[in-house]
Amino acid sequence: MNIKSGKTSGGIAERRVRVVVAERNPFVVSALREMLECDGRFDLLGSVHSGAQFLDMAAATQFDVAVVGWKLADMDGADVLTEVQSRELGVRITIFSNDHDIGILKQCVRLGAQGYCFQFDEPPVIFETILAVAHGRICIPYIDINKVNDTPLSRLTVRERELLAVLSDGWTNLQIATRTGISENTVKYHLKNLYDKLDVRNRAMAVALYSSEKQRTPKSPVG
Repeated sequence: MNIKSGKTSGGIAERRVRVVVAERNPFVVSALREMLECDGRFDLLGSVHSGAQFLDMAAATQFDVAVVGWKLADMDGADVLTEVQSRELGVRITIFSNDHDIGILKQCVRLGAQGYCFQFDEPPVIFETILAVAHGRICIPYIDINKVNDTPLSRLTVRERELLAVLSDGWTNLQIATRTGISENTVKYHLKNLYDKLDVRNRAMAVALYSSEKQRTPKSPVG
């Protein structure tokens, strides 16, 4: 871990933007370091390779923006964003991804990432993304905002969500049939439709997807 003191006074407009990097690939870290230090508008305070190290850094170090790789040594960007929200760390994050999967981008937006760029973007794009996030703006590639919350679970009916919830509680087909007043064959029919919608093959996969989505659903602020 390489961290310098971040106790710099003055507004961002009066000084260089303080950046920390969380990325497991040392070659990517080296390239980012060289790019940021040569530009002159940034001060790279430190770099780590794991999510746990980054979360410790976020709690102890003052910086303007974090550049976080999608895949770290111990967790992915979604895990990091979830932990940042859970711990109420209040840091601004730009996800730095080498995967062009639009699903990852939508997931990051749902989980509160303020910036998103790709490792294959030109340096000016990366710089402007970091600067925008450091100055309190959101900077992500174009995405249909109406589809941000479009997840497999979002396509389920209320009844199907209820069915998935009792599956996660360990209910058997017989218990579901008995408590809902339908036959076991009808339960199996509903489960097949549920698995098809979720693109999974069995109960265990459906429950795993449900648990993962539940853990990563942003909590509503308490007023």
